[in-house]
Amino acid sequence: MEDITIEEFNKRLEAGEKLVVVDVREEWEFDEANLNGILIPLGELRDRLEELDAYRNQEVIVHCRSGKRSETAKKFMLTQGFTHVRNMLGGILAYQALKS
Repeated sequence: MEDITIEEFNKRLEAGEKLVVVDVREEWEFDEANLNGILIPLGELRDRLEELDAYRNQEVIVHCRSGKRSETAKKFMLTQGFTHVRNMLGGILAYQALKS
């Protein structure tokens, strides 16, 4: 599945699209800055995956600080039957840079 650029993500967000966003950072990182996504830290994803069952056949955008943890999350979710998982390239750092 093709990843999503910050520019595409931002354009869709600004257009008011309802996106399924999963944040795989730690809680303290989420508290500092977030995109109102579903917070499931990468280390908890395996045990909490059922929380995302409703989205198995929908587009799910995963993100982290820079894109590394979310790439790991994407690969794992695809092995668990999710069909349309996209990694947000550059993570929240790229999003913040775009917005500044």
